[in-house]
Amino acid sequence: MTIPAIALRGLCVLPKMVVHFDVSRKKSIMALEKAMVKDQKIFLVAQKSVQEEDPDEEDLYSMGTVGTIKQIMKLPGGLVRVVAEGLLRARLCSLEDEDGYLQAEIEPCPTEPLEGADDATREAMCRILREHVEAYALANPSLSRDVAAAILETGTLEELLDEISINIPFSLENKQQLVETTSLAERYVLIEKILGTEVEVCRIKQEFQEKVKERIDQNQKEYILREQMKLIREELGEDTIQADAARFEEELAGLKADKAVKEKIEKEIGRYRTMPMGSQEAYVSRNYIEQLLELPWNKMSRDNKDLAKAEAVLEEDHYGLEKVKERIMEFLAVRALTGKGESPIVCLVGPPGTGKTSIAKSIARALNKKYVRICLGGVRDEAEIRGHRRTYIGAMPGRIAAALKQAGTSNPLMLLDEVDKLGSDYKGDPSAALLEILDSAQNDKFRDHFIELPLDLSHVLFIATANTTDTIPRPLLDRMEIIEVSSYTENEKYHIAEKYLVVKQRKKNGLTEEQFAVSEKALRKIIHSYTREAGVRELERKIGQLCRKAARELLTGKKKQVRITEGNLEKYLGRELWRTEKAASEDAVGIVRGLAWTSVGGDTLEVEVNLMPGSGKLQLTGQMGDVMKESAETALSYVRSVSPDFQVDSAVYEKNDIHVHIPEGAVPKDGPSAGVTMATAIMSAVTGKKVKADLAMTGEVTLRGRVLPIGGLKEKLLAAKMADIHTVLVPVPNEPNVMELSREIVSGMDIKYVGTMDEVLKEALI
Repeated sequence: MTIPAIALRGLCVLPKMVVHFDVSRKKSIMALEKAMVKDQKIFLVAQKSVQEEDPDEEDLYSMGTVGTIKQIMKLPGGLVRVVAEGLLRARLCSLEDEDGYLQAEIEPCPTEPLEGADDATREAMCRILREHVEAYALANPSLSRDVAAAILETGTLEELLDEISINIPFSLENKQQLVETTSLAERYVLIEKILGTEVEVCRIKQEFQEKVKERIDQNQKEYILREQMKLIREELGEDTIQADAARFEEELAGLKADKAVKEKIEKEIGRYRTMPMGSQEAYVSRNYIEQLLELPWNKMSRDNKDLAKAEAVLEEDHYGLEKVKERIMEFLAVRALTGKGESPIVCLVGPPGTGKTSIAKSIARALNKKYVRICLGGVRDEAEIRGHRRTYIGAMPGRIAAALKQAGTSNPLMLLDEVDKLGSDYKGDPSAALLEILDSAQNDKFRDHFIELPLDLSHVLFIATANTTDTIPRPLLDRMEIIEVSSYTENEKYHIAEKYLVVKQRKKNGLTEEQFAVSEKALRKIIHSYTREAGVRELERKIGQLCRKAARELLTGKKKQVRITEGNLEKYLGRELWRTEKAASEDAVGIVRGLAWTSVGGDTLEVEVNLMPGSGKLQLTGQMGDVMKESAETALSYVRSVSPDFQVDSAVYEKNDIHVHIPEGAVPKDGPSAGVTMATAIMSAVTGKKVKADLAMTGEVTLRGRVLPIGGLKEKLLAAKMADIHTVLVPVPNEPNVMELSREIVSGMDIKYVGTMDEVLKEALI
């Protein structure tokens, strides 16, 4: 016979065997096509080597199987899936490459019958084979019960031999031997030999496994796995714990630390060596050693001692903030003289957006220190600061130790951000944990619960930030040097915007100086009419908004250059958001202008008082807090006590109700600084005397008419200046605060110091 042929890689087909395989070689695909055109017969022969891509006659076995193609299915990637059934054995006589496919000349080899065997012999042979199959099925679980049952139920010897050859997973060499064996008697001997060998191999394998199991405790799976891993590592010469311990000892040799610290680490490494591989204790010990080795015990960076360079860096990064810069320069001067000098613990207190966090970065750059920031806002757990004890699952060092590790030196600048927003709950009080850290007398031996060794924090330059000191615990506040970072004046905001914010936002939005510019008047109008804040955060957002709108105009091709002026500002930012309430143009009865401090700067408040027929009640409106309500009652008591001096009949208070109102009722107002304002307004209402319109005042009043000092004076005077008020009454004890203010704030204002209500009324009433 001459029929198309396919060379199979790693596959051998037997007669009566249905097999599916994938074909990708062009010669094989063409052979399939030729076979389908004729009678669907094809010669399937195995390759001797699976790596051979273009086999010839010498690369193929001499015996193969003639098969019938049952189904062909084309798959993506040029593959063809074939389902074929083996028909009969055939010997390969010759092989030719004809028209791009293999054409084989074959000689069919029918099975030689079993001669001279009676029925009893055949039955004996079948039983022997069935016993071998049963033994094989028991020893080899990979042969399913259904397949084994189907083989055992086969009737004749010929069928049984075929079923065993087809269904039992023999090796490729064994199957090729079965293809090449045409004699039924020889095939029986071969199958019996193969089955016997397989059963023996399975038995030996099982005995070996049982011997291994005898050496290992069967009830401990984890121990088995550990032992196996240990044996493998011993064979490979890679014991992880010993390798890690050796690495730790190398790192310890190069560690800059005190003798006590090195002895502790060395002792811990010795304990780690003796621990079993994979245990939880070994993991904890390894983590602890790594943390100790990563800490910068005696490793310090070299600080910048050049005062001129440090001052230049501070001036370059920030406008104003004179007190902060002065304190840092003092620290540098002491460090230069003494060679050491204690690092100060500074707390910058001021409204949001005034540059507290960014000044810390500039200080780090000026001193050439590593900078690390710890945000304390919302921290409630004491372990966040001091660390967890190592006995707990998931224990880790506290934020201070972690920050030291991050910095890589023992003398970084450590910023404790939002120290006024620390919380506390049943887990502890984090502010109490900070007491040791922020005390220069004892922080040289700070103990973290996880590290368990004293950490020297005396070289760390701590800078804390807070919006207010009211919520900082007194003992913690006592350990820090408070520096007020107060609100910026409009002129200061203009210089900050011109030097820093415009440049920063221009770069951030991909604009050049030629493409985008803002005029001086436009900047001043943004500050005055579009923002109301103590800092410059909202101002930066507005400048960013201008940059984004300019970028859009430039990209759409409408303009090649965008210049923001006072005239076109409304086009980009919309209508003005804030209008400052100016001083009243006419003097009035019962209306007095007060000054107030808010979280976003200063503001002016008009206090209005009306008398109306009633029964002597005091009515307070304008969403006042408890302190301000008490101030109003105190002011009324004072006014009633001095009424005879102003010829006011006491019956006025019995026949009239007094209503004190502060406009903008939706805004909460509280604080001890409106007493003199309300007392003056009540006195004006009951006497009928007018109050000067171009005058504002601040201060608290006592029952006897003394004027008490107040805080936030800079913000209050700025608010008065913005409202075009030229005369301001300030308590006498606040005179030193006024002296510290820059001329820019107090210029153009007549500040009068008052010590009693008599002086206030003399200045205010007409």
